[in-house]
Amino acid sequence: MPESTQTPPPSQESLERTRPTRAQRRRAIRRQRQKDIPRDVEGRSEYLQALIQRAYPSYEYFIFAALSGAILGFGYLLDSQAILVFGILMAPLMTPLVGMTLATVNGSAKYFIRAFGAFLIGGILVFITGALAGFAARLWLPLTLEQAFVHSRLWWTDLVVLAFGAILLAASFVRSEKKPFLPSVMVAYELFYPLNAAAFGLASGVGDIYPQGIFVFAAHLAWALFFGALTLFFLGFRPFNFLGWIFSLLILGVLLATLIGLLLPGAKNQPTNGIQPISTSVAEVIGTETEVSVATLASTRTPIPATVSPKKSSAPSATLGLSATPSNTAEPTLTATATLTPEPTPLYALIASSSGGGAFMRREPGGPVILTLENDELVQALTAPLEYNGIKWVQIKVVRGTETFEGWIIQSVLKTATPSPDW
Repeated sequence: MPESTQTPPPSQESLERTRPTRAQRRRAIRRQRQKDIPRDVEGRSEYLQALIQRAYPSYEYFIFAALSGAILGFGYLLDSQAILVFGILMAPLMTPLVGMTLATVNGSAKYFIRAFGAFLIGGILVFITGALAGFAARLWLPLTLEQAFVHSRLWWTDLVVLAFGAILLAASFVRSEKKPFLPSVMVAYELFYPLNAAAFGLASGVGDIYPQGIFVFAAHLAWALFFGALTLFFLGFRPFNFLGWIFSLLILGVLLATLIGLLLPGAKNQPTNGIQPISTSVAEVIGTETEVSVATLASTRTPIPATVSPKKSSAPSATLGLSATPSNTAEPTLTATATLTPEPTPLYALIASSSGGGAFMRREPGGPVILTLENDELVQALTAPLEYNGIKWVQIKVVRGTETFEGWIIQSVLKTATPSPDW
């Protein structure tokens, strides 16, 4: 009986030769991705329709949008970062945003309007719940609302996080059946925070939170759509026909124009003229609005009464050899004049923050915020600088219309000006 022949195991060298290289693996992955997207128009249309159906939200999206907005508004009311984090974790899956990017790169106006309508309804729910919290805040004003001011300002770090979130959300949604929760939270963080803060500021009437929040929300939305569309474009999504290309280019042009108009320094709609606030140890520096209302002070002059000196009587003439008889003249009457008491000249200053657009006026040094002051706004210094926790503070008075506010502000954001009657 012949002996069975055994095949020797492959050597390590032969295994290394048969193992695909890194470049071969990348090409294989690229070919697999291209196979996932159908080439023919009918197949691509069915594939897109399936993705759009997944992206269109259910009723849970609207329920969780309202719940998230209510929690965010409560967090702004209490100025609690922990509640704000909890509110954003309750945010729904941001699939309508994916639907808008899918419709943009495929040139489908119908799907774009449908996804945008769902996103708009969710945004309105977040706005309404934030406004309800703002109306409730009127009962306890003034409040410390640092979280509302911070999240209604534009920060370049938020733009970086939002870009990564939009890229991951779009890529994860079209490449996997699993729900991309983490990228969705990143995108919801950058969209719901400023939108809810804007509604809170509008209803509470505090400072310039409302216009700044709307500005940041619009910039973040255009930023997310732009990066999401670029991601899907590089993944192989294209418009179906010529009209689809026209619609895609139109939407991308609107997004680029919006980003240029909102983000470039010196742009018309840029509230802070390209200068964004940076964090400080006392969190004093903030942004400003486009139009600054400066209190106009009317100068008053106290008329000085003129003093009349008594007239001198002419001297009597004397004749030689005759005795000079003095003539009777009326004695001058002394008139009392009012003595003016000199008052100290009031010291005025302008808000001039070097790293931002304005500052907070607080109830006491380091205390709660009671007013938002813009750069170039005129204030009156009431006291000399006082040091508190290593920071010099000055008590100031601000006149806005018929109302007068008094509070404390750090000295470093004040630029003194010489008072003059023309002020």
